Amino acid sequence: MSTPIARREFLAGIAAVTAAHAIPSFGAPKDSSSPFRIAVINDEISQDFGHVCEVAARDFGMRWIELRSMWKKNIVSLDEKEVAEARRIIEKNQLKVTDIASPLFKVDWPGAPKSKFSEAKSFNAAFDWKQQDEVLERAIEMAKVFDTDRVRCFDFWRLEDQTPYRAAMNDKLREAAEKCGKSGLILVLENEPACNTATGAEAAKVLTAVQAPAFMLNWDPGNAAASGEIPYPDGYKLLPKDRIGHCHCKDVVKKGKKYDWAPMGGGLIDWAGQFRALKQDGYRFAVSLETHWNGGGSPEESTRKSWAGMKKLLQQAGAL
Repeated sequence: MSTPIARREFLAGIAAVTAAHAIPSFGAPKDSSSPFRIAVINDEISQDFGHVCEVAARDFGMRWIELRSMWKKNIVSLDEKEVAEARRIIEKNQLKVTDIASPLFKVDWPGAPKSKFSEAKSFNAAFDWKQQDEVLERAIEMAKVFDTDRVRCFDFWRLEDQTPYRAAMNDKLREAAEKCGKSGLILVLENEPACNTATGAEAAKVLTAVQAPAFMLNWDPGNAAASGEIPYPDGYKLLPKDRIGHCHCKDVVKKGKKYDWAPMGGGLIDWAGQFRALKQDGYRFAVSLETHWNGGGSPEESTRKSWAGMKKLLQQAGAL
């Protein structure tokens, strides 16, 4: 792991930070009219975390934020001073954290052929297989210090044929979920085109195989669409609704045989229908904007435009 810190020293520092900077409750959230925890992934706006939180809270009217990377460092690589500053900024802007969007298991599966996705960029994260236990430990500690009960993971860079390794992958996910569960946390697996679970259909199979109580899905309709699935209603109807623990929001357009990102409401996904279904099915966790689209001129402007579209879709669904 980049710039490693001795675990005992790190945990001692984090404990001190937690005691000195408790994140208080702030009463009814600004988005209390929604059944969802409406959020944005911080680095979709900027690496300047202070500015990001001001935009999310002041301009977007959000009470929740998802943490992935800041100050050009992945969330699991922050040192205790950076953690203290991030907590101060969160408290100042009266935000709460939906989850730790860690890069856990975005690596090649050991012993399998090298994936064609192995060199994909992963938000200031460059950890190998041997570092995954430490990544998980750091993610758990970050969840504790930022007062959230969720850690995001993946299920390894995608293989042409995952069948010979799938049972072992599921065992690894189950083991990680059990570690999270012992800390009172939930591990949420994101469906991701570059990893072995890309669609709702594939996610349903993994959820059936991994029955750990602390294991849920980070449902990403955009990623499912980019993998050729119709995420709503087709992919969504396959999912056990009580196993959806987080939701990412981005849109997709098809260009020839390939897919590209789009602002929310500017693509092919029926997001109003998806939000309506989530509401009707009793989902009450995060819907977190993960812009990815870069057609707005800058990450911040692209996210502002995508948020405008997402806000309209939530309103159409009666969820804002």
